[in-house]
Amino acid sequence: MPTKYVIGGSSVVIFLLSTFFSYRFFVNASSNGGIIAGSGTSKKVVQSLTIADSDADSKEPRTEACPLNGGLYSKTQMQKWEKRRPLGVMIENHTEARPQSGLSSADVVYEAVAEGGITRFLSVYYCEDAKFVGPVRSARMYFLQLLEGYGNNPLYAHVGGANTPGDADALGTIEDLGWAGYNDLNQFSVPFPYFWRDYDRLPDRATEHTMYSETAKLWDFASKKRELTNVDAKGIAWNANFTPWTFKDDAINAERGTVTDVSFGFWDASISSYGVKWHYDKTSNSYKRENGGAPHVDKNTNKAIEVKNVIVVFAKESPANDGYEGGHILYKVVGSGDGLLFQDGTSQKISWSKSKATSMMTFSDAAGKDVKLTRGKLFVEILPIGNKVTY
Repeated sequence: MPTKYVIGGSSVVIFLLSTFFSYRFFVNASSNGGIIAGSGTSKKVVQSLTIADSDADSKEPRTEACPLNGGLYSKTQMQKWEKRRPLGVMIENHTEARPQSGLSSADVVYEAVAEGGITRFLSVYYCEDAKFVGPVRSARMYFLQLLEGYGNNPLYAHVGGANTPGDADALGTIEDLGWAGYNDLNQFSVPFPYFWRDYDRLPDRATEHTMYSETAKLWDFASKKRELTNVDAKGIAWNANFTPWTFKDDAINAERGTVTDVSFGFWDASISSYGVKWHYDKTSNSYKRENGGAPHVDKNTNKAIEVKNVIVVFAKESPANDGYEGGHILYKVVGSGDGLLFQDGTSQKISWSKSKATSMMTFSDAAGKDVKLTRGKLFVEILPIGNKVTY
């Protein structure tokens, strides 16, 4: 026989008061860009369970170098990243997905066309948190190969992925690598509240542009559900086989160059919505990004994305010919080729190399020596061979 619950008079009052204040809380949360639960069209608003801490206002001296980009942080920040492993998140660049959230907090960002001339970002986090990241979209083979260079079992957050049999089968490759259900954080296998749809963050957008997460949540899930922190269950550190880039300090003002603007497109020049310009600021010795003719603003900060290095990689682009209606494509990011490095207001022709998927993509000068990257955030722009870069 079903259990019956009887509520006394005082309990009714408490219940009604609780309901009223809960309602007021959810209304306020919604008006302030609250989080929408679920992967479908649910409208239930819930509060974020954790708050990402960037330590942006920390008064501690910045003496500790981020292993991924050489940027300097405090010892408190280092103590946080030492307990986790690199996290790659697929963030889309469809016009309806703008402004994106979290790109400015990534240590390294790779950009390449996903399909139809529309680019996508692999944003790699380790030394900073981002309270919101997204909109999150699907995996692609070449982004997966780039992420493989970040040590043993880097975390990979995405929503599904290319899965048509053939060379572009990202989900099949994730299975083959043994990542599925382990360091792979496919939204279809990771429940709310680690991923959620937020219909208020970018109003009046199609559902596919509403999936978000938070780096602290994803690292927490990996730790509690997959036993992946800075080490795995066997005690093997993620960076046991990781080879970092070489970094240097900012050039002094007198040695900074005069290459102030860098611009390029990815596909047909008529697809102006995905044209990119980087504007160099000599005072800050950094590059601010313009996307589709407007400043590329991060919704988390309401400021333009700003980096210390812009690296252009020219890679062979080819159709996957896997029968996918939208036309999967491939970029040959394992191998070698030519590129350009923009740092300190200067331009430099470089070569890139990635001997195998599990190796980092490296960059060398005309003499074959590894280039030294300026400490701080960096963007790697992957263009088809033959594309023009104006600077």
